[in-house]
Amino acid sequence: MSKLAILGASGHGKVLADMAELVGWRSITFFDDAWPSLMLNSHWPVAGDTAALLDKFAEFDGVLVGIGNNSIRLEKQAQLAGSGAQLITLVHPAAVVSRYAHIGSGSVVMAGAVINVDVRLGEACIINTNASVDHDCVLEAGVHISPNAALAGGVRVGRVAWLGVGACVRQLMDIGAGAVVGAGAVVVKPVPPAVCVAGNPARLLCQN
Repeated sequence: MSKLAILGASGHGKVLADMAELVGWRSITFFDDAWPSLMLNSHWPVAGDTAALLDKFAEFDGVLVGIGNNSIRLEKQAQLAGSGAQLITLVHPAAVVSRYAHIGSGSVVMAGAVINVDVRLGEACIINTNASVDHDCVLEAGVHISPNAALAGGVRVGRVAWLGVGACVRQLMDIGAGAVVGAGAVVVKPVPPAVCVAGNPARLLCQN
């Protein structure tokens, strides 16, 4: 592992860069659509925008999208994959991941996270700090499980859904595509697609 390019130089991208150094990537370069007004991200250079990365990805041993917004992250990943970029996964050394779990390309697993046996993560997912994903869960592409959120066994989470900080989901629940589960919510019933729920127990707040 030598040269890594990360698209997205904001907070999430910085966390990924720090993780990448921990697991042995020696050189990290950011790309961000705020370039050229943004040319340095705390500790790492910003070398151009998305178009520049599409021109230069062959210079890197791996590419990762470090954008927190689920839909944009998935869109950018598809753009890079379609151009032939070498998309990687990234797992923090302090995470616990079953050898029988599947992690899709471009997905990241943060410090303290636990992913148990027969979990399937789609592409470009985020399993954030201290989140827990129990056995047989299926997360479709672009899902974000926020810090300290917990999924019991057999939960299915649809494309680009987002579970907020500390949310809990009962076993065998379905979270629909594009749904948002608020911070601290306790999900005991299926969540339809494209809605916001919150509370204990989680109740409908709005349509997305």
